[in-house]
Amino acid sequence: MPISRRGLTTGLALIAASGGTLLRPRSAAAQGDYPNHAITMVVSWAPGGSTDFVARVVAQQLTKELGQQVVVENRAGASGTIGHASVARARPDGYTLLFGVNSTYAMARHLFPQRGYDDEKSFVGIGRVATTPIFLCVSPQLGVKDIAGFIELAKKQPGKLSYGSSGAGSSAHLATELFLRQTGLEVQNVSYRGGAPAVQALITNEVQMAFVDAVTALPLIAAKQVVPLGVSSPQRNPLQPEVPTIAESGLPGYECASEFAIMAPAGTPPEIIQKLAAAIAASMRNPDVTERLKQNSMFPALGTPQEFPAYLTAESAKWGELIKARGITLE
Repeated sequence: MPISRRGLTTGLALIAASGGTLLRPRSAAAQGDYPNHAITMVVSWAPGGSTDFVARVVAQQLTKELGQQVVVENRAGASGTIGHASVARARPDGYTLLFGVNSTYAMARHLFPQRGYDDEKSFVGIGRVATTPIFLCVSPQLGVKDIAGFIELAKKQPGKLSYGSSGAGSSAHLATELFLRQTGLEVQNVSYRGGAPAVQALITNEVQMAFVDAVTALPLIAAKQVVPLGVSSPQRNPLQPEVPTIAESGLPGYECASEFAIMAPAGTPPEIIQKLAAAIAASMRNPDVTERLKQNSMFPALGTPQEFPAYLTAESAKWGELIKARGITLE
């Protein structure tokens, strides 16, 4: 249908009166009232693990800070890359976020080259939120009480001992490989389908050692089902202060932890990223949030959108070099 001169003139007048609002992209017009409906935060691991736990604590407080429901959605599989890929394809409007862990956003790229997204190009980092250490644990039946004793035993029988992991590229797996590289030990990897069966294998002495996330390790240590030899963080864990760090046990510089961060699809408007970053910072300063995390050996480690690219580059380089040096593959 042809547009009359009068109709065109009227339309232009309406646009001018509205300050040009009708010409703005819908996403730009919507930024001012963001968020105006629920936000989905994807966790790329199954419910019940450390990543899921931290995500739900943060999401609950973010709901209060933003005034809209933040809903956690678990999309597990392929060492977290399935969930990451789904967020990479999501609309960049601030309503789909990714709650990731460094085993996926920094390590998986070196093992899953065909994962369907690029960690730097597909996402914008809103920032890190928390970290949790990993305990080096052994079976009580092994009869060792410290790292020096384990190294001595393992050197006497190279290749005879084994360690459990939840699969190639997991934080626990790479923490173990970093430990073996620095000690020069030969210990066989037994890979399980998840952290729970790997820990169960340690308890029954099916494997003799394993790196275990603090939230899982602490009750097992209290029940004397496993023996902690060291903790992977630079400082001792305040919930188990008698356990030395691995670095102070003869391996200076050793450091590994599960580190959690929130990201959004690339192209998400900077105004939305900054609003989310401010809400996340407020959430992580909340005393109730801090206490809930610390009770489960999760510790706030707040980062910013500006810091995230350099952090991601350094974290990826560290683990990429280890994976290459140790010849780690998915097979």
